[in-house]
Amino acid sequence: MIDDEWRRWIAENLLLDASPEAVHAVLVEHGFEGEDALCEIDSTLQSPYFQAGSRLRNRLRKREWMLSVYGELNRMRSDAGCVERRARLSRDAFYEQFYFQNRPVIITGMFDSWPARKLWNLDYFRARCGLVEVDVQVGRETDANYEINQPALTRTMRFGEYVDLVESAGVTNDFYMTANNASRNRAALATLWADAPAIGEYLDPAPADAGYFWFGPAGTKTPFHHDLTNNLMAQVIGRKRVLLVPFTDTAHMYNHLHCYSQLDGGAIDVERFPSFEQARVIECTLEPGELLFLPIGWWHYVEALDVSATMTYTNFIERNDFGRTYSTYREL
Repeated sequence: MIDDEWRRWIAENLLLDASPEAVHAVLVEHGFEGEDALCEIDSTLQSPYFQAGSRLRNRLRKREWMLSVYGELNRMRSDAGCVERRARLSRDAFYEQFYFQNRPVIITGMFDSWPARKLWNLDYFRARCGLVEVDVQVGRETDANYEINQPALTRTMRFGEYVDLVESAGVTNDFYMTANNASRNRAALATLWADAPAIGEYLDPAPADAGYFWFGPAGTKTPFHHDLTNNLMAQVIGRKRVLLVPFTDTAHMYNHLHCYSQLDGGAIDVERFPSFEQARVIECTLEPGELLFLPIGWWHYVEALDVSATMTYTNFIERNDFGRTYSTYREL
């Protein structure tokens, strides 16, 4: 008997433009009588609820079309295939040319004077904070959804023990200290924040501990996702490879839950996810001493090429509270 779960499946696939014949074939393949399947499909197509869903689908398609046009116009820019690098970008230029226009940029020369640029290394971390307890994500390589499931992967250990793990690990994504572990780590590693003062040209200097500390071995990955805020990423130690996709290409990102994509940025499978070939992918390598501005809504995948320490910030001088109207945390 065709139950409500199968009825939901029938409606969803018809709304996604699967043909009635294809839906019928799947139902028969799963053991339903052919005549029963035909009746259920016809009933779905005639339902006023389905017709209302079709109207909403068409409204969403118009919005997707408008976004796609905006994206195509941006592709016509002469610098559309790369992330522009700018030296010591002024506040006005940063906000007018990048922040307000939702464009990424790499900025050089803005935190050369940070004590962290000279002091931060593994020995310094051990000496300054080795005995404090911190939260780390552990066991990421055994969980394909390690970012979504990060609360279950969180482990507490001494920072010095974690530094030893990073030093001896080689290339791995099995453990990583990320912004998702921020609450305990911000207090435990407070002495490090003095080494990375606010970049006042772009950021509000209060509170002094507004940043997020990311630290791990070569090979750590942050899967494709988009943020609900604008972000500034300061690369202190090591290099990171970053893949960026404009928010206008969201329709090609297989966004299945909240802000996450089903795509594996380290091994993109276009046979399984063919629509991704239509997305504009911009790749860059962030070097030590460089800032990357990640605009809100832009999809990004990040992979450490070396042992890496990064600070990220959201406390911009201009408004950055857009996430307060976001509501689709659980599903799309």
